[in-house]
Amino acid sequence: MATGLTGWWRRMRRQLFLGPRWRQQAVFWGGGALIGVVAVAFAKLADSAYQLLQVMTGWSPWVMLAVTPLGFALLALLTERYFQGSQGSGIPQAIAARQVASPAGRQRLLALRLALGKIGLTLLGIVCGASIGREGPTVQVGASIMHVLGRTGGRRYEGLLLAGGAAAIAAAFNTPIAGVVFAIEELGRSFQQRNSWLVFSSVIVAGLVSLALVGNYTYFGQSDALPTGAGTWLAVVVCGVIGGLLGGGFSRLVILFAFGERRAWLAGILRHKVAFAAGCGLLIAVLGLLTGGATYGTGYDQARGLLEGTADPGFWYGPAKLAATLLSTISGLPGGIFSPSLSVGAGIGQQLSVLFPSVPPATIVLIGMTGYFTGVVQAPLTTVVIVLEMTAGTAMTVPLMATAILALGASRLVCPQPIYHALSHRYLSSAAERNI
Repeated sequence: MATGLTGWWRRMRRQLFLGPRWRQQAVFWGGGALIGVVAVAFAKLADSAYQLLQVMTGWSPWVMLAVTPLGFALLALLTERYFQGSQGSGIPQAIAARQVASPAGRQRLLALRLALGKIGLTLLGIVCGASIGREGPTVQVGASIMHVLGRTGGRRYEGLLLAGGAAAIAAAFNTPIAGVVFAIEELGRSFQQRNSWLVFSSVIVAGLVSLALVGNYTYFGQSDALPTGAGTWLAVVVCGVIGGLLGGGFSRLVILFAFGERRAWLAGILRHKVAFAAGCGLLIAVLGLLTGGATYGTGYDQARGLLEGTADPGFWYGPAKLAATLLSTISGLPGGIFSPSLSVGAGIGQQLSVLFPSVPPATIVLIGMTGYFTGVVQAPLTTVVIVLEMTAGTAMTVPLMATAILALGASRLVCPQPIYHALSHRYLSSAAERNI
């Protein structure tokens, strides 16, 4: 009898704690926790990089005329020679990796060396004055972490890369709900219901780790934005349409340069990648001089200042930041567009607020952020949830949803393809050419 009970207990222990199901859960939960730690560390390092940039511009604003173009040239050289596949946001790579069937193809996009290079090059880009963010790169890093853990375990768990990207968004912005929505809407168009709880649990773990390390906070602080009658709804229409058109135009240009080899006139320019990056850097330095340095970096301080009414980066901040972000993106450097695009939207909202004197400026800024960001990424649900979670502005839920829908329609008139999915085809085509 005792022998039978002992054998039963051993079988149950193997099934409960050592079986395939528990190994799978350990990978998802452990990966989520690790992504949370890495995302918080990345955020702290990005803040330090921006502070270093401010120290340099404090010596003399003119120093950036040398630092930015030379820094961009160095970054382009390092990216092309040693970290091929780390260019741009990182979200297209995560999307492409989910569609590449071969392990070698996924490894080319999600190698640990590439993830470490992505972090280092993004930080160096911020120091050099690039208008880039860390959120998109965090998605590629998160997917890489999950990829490595899956390979270490000798298994390929379905939904693993999806969970990594979603957990990264949750930890980077401290927005767990947005992480889940982002996974469904942007990363996984064919979301698997049977794996949904594993993805959700990874997001929760990453969010809890971020919460434990940095506390409960809203990314852009507490917004006092409120809908105030007919003026708000007129602003919804104007900001939705203008933001959508501008965001769609931005995405169309980024896609154009990403596939520049298809056009002879552009292919000739892009053939000299280091020189082209240096030229983009020089133009960004000029924009920085004209705006008092406001266009450098992620744009976080400017967007938060506009939302809270504590800072005024200038009437032309929105268009200038848009130009700086476009130049940073097409230069081919690693770096995301999440934070810069939200900041551009805030600047556009500031400009348009003069048309609606009866509406609080913070309300128009919030609507402007939603309109432009939706226009860029064409993911309305993700945009609304991210903006609401980052500002605790739940009173603006319905106006922001209406803005996002209008912006999506306007953006598609200019750019029929969502930017991340369009750019992912570049990496899928490369994998197909190598037969991997």
